[in-house]
Amino acid sequence: MTAYSIDGVTPVVHPTAFVHPQSCLIGDVVIGPGCYIGPFASLRGDFGRIVVHKGSNVQDSCTVHVFPGRDTILEEGSHIGHGAVLHGCHLEPGVLVGMNTVIMDGVRVGARSLVAAHSFVRAGTEFEVESLVAGSPARFIRRLDAETLAWKANGGEVYRDLARRSLATLHEVTPLTEEEPGRSRVSTDRETSIPFHEQRA
Repeated sequence: MTAYSIDGVTPVVHPTAFVHPQSCLIGDVVIGPGCYIGPFASLRGDFGRIVVHKGSNVQDSCTVHVFPGRDTILEEGSHIGHGAVLHGCHLEPGVLVGMNTVIMDGVRVGARSLVAAHSFVRAGTEFEVESLVAGSPARFIRRLDAETLAWKANGGEVYRDLARRSLATLHEVTPLTEEEPGRSRVSTDRETSIPFHEQRA
């Protein structure tokens, strides 16, 4: 990872967290145990504090920032999809934020909720626990059912396992010039995590 101190404040990364070498942490950022921070994620604690609690993941190309003197809090098991932007919000435990979603300042999302991909959540909005939130601007759609909650929980565990796998086996290499015979696959298979539209079908 690329990590920078500012005003004498240095990022903190728990030894069981995996932070990709191509991500960037600046200043007052705290990454908890078992977290996964993906490539090109930018967590800028140069105005306020960013806390990513135990077992959370912040995937590729996400941006996390905050207004001066404020906090952005991702509570335990937060699951942040590719390209999301989080700015001064508070996610309660187990929230899933879909890809390319924007969550603005002063937003609080209740535990185990799902914010759908490409949503825009306006500043100051609050949602109850286990909400399905979607749209631009985002609004409450319905309470999540047991099947959706179980699917979400599995997705979080897949990324906690990815943090462990990455710590153990990910390293920089020179690419091969051609595919070798009998090429191996990575250790996850189709049953590890199923797209939700397939599970519903």
